[in-house]
Amino acid sequence: MDKIPMTAAGYAVLESELKQRQSVERPRIIEQITEARTHGDLSENAEYHAAKEQQSLNEGRIAELEDKLARAEVIDVAKLSGDTVKFGATVTLIDEDTEKKAVWQIVGEPEADAKAGRISITSPLARALIGKKKGASVEVVTPGGAKAYEVTKVEWR
Repeated sequence: MDKIPMTAAGYAVLESELKQRQSVERPRIIEQITEARTHGDLSENAEYHAAKEQQSLNEGRIAELEDKLARAEVIDVAKLSGDTVKFGATVTLIDEDTEKKAVWQIVGEPEADAKAGRISITSPLARALIGKKKGASVEVVTPGGAKAYEVTKVEWR
């Protein structure tokens, strides 16, 4: 069983979702199933089958969350420092072709969210950045072709 690296914030988000699913969603779905059973013949009861499907999806997600939390290796980013890119670092990059600035935090897979500026440690960009320092040039092969970036800042938030 491999450990899953994640930040304390990422762990808290998963823990919160697990509690929500166990204490709110699970009882709500059970109530829906109970209600649907009172409507008669279960073989032709669409409400019952929809509620059972919802229950199955919810229980699957609960199991997935429990597994991720059990295997989590929480890394406190606030205690990290240095000028080399590694897990938890927030990196500012400049696209060498377009001069566009991008800021990414390197996090664990379960908490990655590109729209929020968090990329997975296993992503091609993060793998290319690991071990680099400010001023380094990085080339990444993306689905849209090769991209070149310059690391302009490495910080710990």
